[in-house]
Amino acid sequence: MLISSIFLFILRHPRTTWTSTSTSNPAARILDEDQAKMTYTFTTNSHPPALLTNKTLVYPTLANPTRTSNNHPVFNHAMHIRHAVFIEEQGCNPDAEIDADDARSWQYVIYANTTDTHDQEERAVAVVRLVPPPHAPHEALQEPARASELPAFDVRHEPYVKITRVAVIKEFRGLGLAAKVMRAAEEWAAENKESIDAMCRRVAGDDGIDEQGKGWTGLVGLHAQVQVEKMYQRMGYETNHSMGTWDEEGIQHVGMFKRVDLVEK
Repeated sequence: MLISSIFLFILRHPRTTWTSTSTSNPAARILDEDQAKMTYTFTTNSHPPALLTNKTLVYPTLANPTRTSNNHPVFNHAMHIRHAVFIEEQGCNPDAEIDADDARSWQYVIYANTTDTHDQEERAVAVVRLVPPPHAPHEALQEPARASELPAFDVRHEPYVKITRVAVIKEFRGLGLAAKVMRAAEEWAAENKESIDAMCRRVAGDDGIDEQGKGWTGLVGLHAQVQVEKMYQRMGYETNHSMGTWDEEGIQHVGMFKRVDLVEK
């Protein structure tokens, strides 16, 4: 488990009322302008791939929390964010939210903590998933009907780690949290080439080795929803126009890439 950063913001509290815990004054009251501001400390945490512990991931639900006891706690927190954003907000299919990539991936979650005496709950508010290579050929996305005819992995192009499932809880948007959680994942990757290459070999064996045989050399890619393409450009990603656009869960996407400098150990 990794704590990668701590940072502070003054954020207008998303609620307009609160209920006092005092037994002498249990009534709710309206917050005035000064009280509506709250100081948050944000921390970043991560979890290792479930494949390393041979555990089967379970979709966390409030109705049956015991079924998710084998999940890493950070994975459960990540899924709560993903469910709120992708399933509830964007209407994506919940049956596809946990996919084959989850077991081999690292996820990073930002937690919001406040020292306010009336609200000390830590809350998971942003997430990103880092998927190591190899990945399916891009043609499988452009022409799903041909997917069964294509190789399982693309070894013709340079290997890249893929940033996926970037999500921020609605009331915490506009604070740059997506950029911060992505930077945490990118920095970890730059320092852990051996772990990324090892997971690639574990998943795909010799079939996943790139033609050059160098393993991962710092290329980072993502499939961006077209409406947030400019946001990723500000983070240093460039659109690969040769990939065109394609549909994922009813949303148009483009391919974007950047390169990070690997840290030698």
